[in-house]
Order: sequence, then C-alpha cells, then structure tokens
Amino acid sequence: MGWWPPAAWRRWGVVVVVVAALMAVSATAAVEELGGRERGVVAAAAQGRWPRHRHAYAAMMYMGTPRDYEFYVAVRVMMRSLARIGADADRVLIASADVPADWVRAMREEDGMRVVLVENMKNPYESNLGGINRRFKLTLNKLYAWTLVDYERVVMIDSDNIFLQKTDELFQCGQFCAVFINPCYFHTGLFVLQPSMDVFKGMLHDLEIGRANSDGADQGFLVGCYPDLLDRPMFHPPENGSKLNGTYRLPLGYQMDASYYYLKLHWHVPCGPNSVITFPSAPWFKPWYWWSWPILPLGLSWHKQRWDDLGYAAEMPVILMEILMYAVIITITRLAKPGMTKLCYNRRPEKQNAMVQGLIKMSAIVAMLIAYAIPFFIIPRTVHPFMGWSMYLFGALALGVLVSNAFLLPLLAVLTPWLAIIGMFFVMAFPWYHGGIVRVLAIFGYAFCSAPFLWASLVRVMDSLQTMLEREPFFPRLGEPAQETEFSKLF
Repeated sequence: MGWWPPAAWRRWGVVVVVVAALMAVSATAAVEELGGRERGVVAAAAQGRWPRHRHAYAAMMYMGTPRDYEFYVAVRVMMRSLARIGADADRVLIASADVPADWVRAMREEDGMRVVLVENMKNPYESNLGGINRRFKLTLNKLYAWTLVDYERVVMIDSDNIFLQKTDELFQCGQFCAVFINPCYFHTGLFVLQPSMDVFKGMLHDLEIGRANSDGADQGFLVGCYPDLLDRPMFHPPENGSKLNGTYRLPLGYQMDASYYYLKLHWHVPCGPNSVITFPSAPWFKPWYWWSWPILPLGLSWHKQRWDDLGYAAEMPVILMEILMYAVIITITRLAKPGMTKLCYNRRPEKQNAMVQGLIKMSAIVAMLIAYAIPFFIIPRTVHPFMGWSMYLFGALALGVLVSNAFLLPLLAVLTPWLAIIGMFFVMAFPWYHGGIVRVLAIFGYAFCSAPFLWASLVRVMDSLQTMLEREPFFPRLGEPAQETEFSKLF
C-alpha cells in the first residue's frame, strides 16, 4: 500500500481504461444486436378490429407500487412468450387509466396486445391490508376480466408466470376453473372464466354489501365467490375439443409453485401437464430481478425468455454509464493516491482521545459497508443476472479500492468479502447438485468455512486503523486548531 512509481501508476491506469473500453464496446454491440432483434419482432398491432380470436389470455397492470416498471417489463415478457409458443388467442391487458401512454403504445404496437383501459376499482377491504400487502390494494381490477364479453373464454394470468408450453386446452374449461396450490384456497395467479356482464354486476354488488374476504385482495374475494370449488371435479380437456360447463379444479401442473422445484432441482408434478411456473414468493425474489439467480435457480429461466423475446436495450445506457464511472473511480484512486504511509510529521505528545478514534474506526467500517451496498442499489433491477452480477462485482471492487486508499487499509482485507461473494456465487450456481437439500448444505458449508477468513479480515482492518491513528498524520484534537509542523517531507 506504499508509494507507487509513476510508471506503475500509468500502467495501472492504462489497463483499467482498456478494460472499461472493452466492456463498453461489448455492451454497445449488445445494444445493437438487441435493438435489431426488437426491430425484427413483427408488430402484431395490424389493422383490424378486436377480437381476432374467440379466446384470450388476459393480464392486468396498475400504477402506484414501488415496482411499477418491473411489472411492466414482466407483463411484456410474459405476453411475448405466449406468442412465441404459438398460443392461438388474443393477448389482452387490463390497464388502469394512469398507466403511462408510452407504455400503452409499446404494448399495443410492439407487443401486439389489446390494451383495455379501466378505472381503478375501489377496494372496500383496503383497511384489512397492512404493511407490504398494501400492494394488493388494486388487484380487484381483475374482476374487469368478466367484462371481456367478446370472448368465449378468458385465461386470467399474473405477470410472474413462466409458460413452458402451449396451454390453449384451458379454453375448454367451464365457467370458472382454478388451481389449488394451497390445501384450502385456490390461487388466482391463473384461472379460467367465461366473461359475463351479469356475473360482473353480481360481483360489484357483493363488493357493495361487503362479502367476506380473507385477505382483502382479489384472491380472498374470489374464494368467497366460489366457496365450493374444492369439491368440484378435476379438469380434463375433452378430446373432441368441446367446452365444458360448470366449475372445475385445474391440475397443479398449470400453476407449479417454484418452491416445488427447489427441493429436487427438477420438476416432477404428476398432476396434469407441467405447463406453467408461478412465483408466489416474497416480492423481492420475483424472477425478473437480476439477483434472483443464482440465489433462486429458476430466475435464469425468466431472463432467458426476456433475452429471446424482448432484449435488454432499455437498460444498456445505464450499464454503460456505470462501467465508465467505476473505471474512472479506480483510475483516479490509483493515480491520485498520496502515499500517506510515507509522510513524516512532527509528532505531538498528546494522543487522540478515545471518542475520536472510535468515530474514525466506525467511519471506516461504514465506508466498507457502503462500498458493498451502493453498487447493488444503482444497478437496474431487471437486467440479466450475468450483467447485474458483473456490474455489482466491478462496482464493489472500485469502491473497495477507494475505501482502502482513503483509510490506508490493506487492500486484501477490504476485498476479502468481495472474494467471498465470488465464491458464494459459484457455489450457488453449481449446476450438478443432486437435489435442493444438498445445495443448501453446500451453501451453509461454504458460509461456515468463509466465516474465519471474514473475521480475520475485520481484525486486520481494525489493527490497520489503530496503527494509522497512532501515527496521527491528519487528525488534530477536536476543538483545537491544527498545529504547524516543523517539516513535512516525502521519502
């Protein structure tokens, strides 16, 4: 950590700039490729009137959550994936009137969706929604699916579904069909309905009189509307293609909870075709977030669909800016390093008091935590995991070097957590585990083995801080003017 020769500074700066330039060029090429791919998508918003098919897949979108843009991207990816697998149905979006006009235009013209604008439905159960569940306040907009009377059947879907294969046989189901992924309550992430204005008006009446609702959102309300669905027969599509009447339970294969996959790291759902994956998990572990993989292996499946159907051109300008910013930080940090360990000052007899030393030590530890936290929060959330993790590691490296030089800390000790994160990444991403339990045990084993190294790096950082404070290069006593030194020279 001492004084570097000027030639070494220049070589280091040249290497960093060249690496950053290569990364920028690669990202620019990706922008051009993905832009060409988007231009190659046939815009399905051709001239003509809706509906174009007898059936429809429908999703909804509303504003007012912290993650509106993420759900916008998720809806586009899901709807494009339906077109890619050859779904013989219209793709309809029930959108609240406050959805941005440019989003609506993109979904209509670029994705070929039919966008139906509606007013948000008042939720009389809003007071029952607390904390994080308030994001479900407007999910009753799903009831507008019953107004799509241009269609014989509608499959209503949430944006966190991944379609593995064509599911058009669902349009043969009855007036209402849903999957039980919970032993007692069906899941409204995917359900089949027969549009009817009479049914819709009846539901509005139920909202007015305050029908019982177990969760204050759409699922609790619909469970109250169809309380006997658990006792209904299982849906099996007729071979002659005819439509059934009544209500039916759908096989679990139409709503495979992602948590089933993590037990064995492969699918084995015997109930019906393994057609649709759903992610009814914590909101921060939806599959479109870059950190969802390799923490949750299925996150890569969603990003593969996005890569094939939509691309990542929208996030590339931010990625390019971050690459250049981190490259500049590393270069300036190395070139402007003052070599404080080689500065000699006239020492004062008084030592820093304990409070000042404690504040300096705390500032260094907080700076290290910030160095690892800032890159995580400024990366666009919906980029591909390979891009997201690369940018996170590059950003943490750049800020770690900055903290090391600012507080005269040993670089290896500061970057030990960085090395541990890389190791954890490869442990989680290892593709040949025999099952989810083995994977979890491997992760815990790695964490247990890494703990002593992390502790040793923390001790090394604290010792370096103590040594720096004892030298007192720049820290006068609080409340006292800085004293003039008799000499200050560079060795």
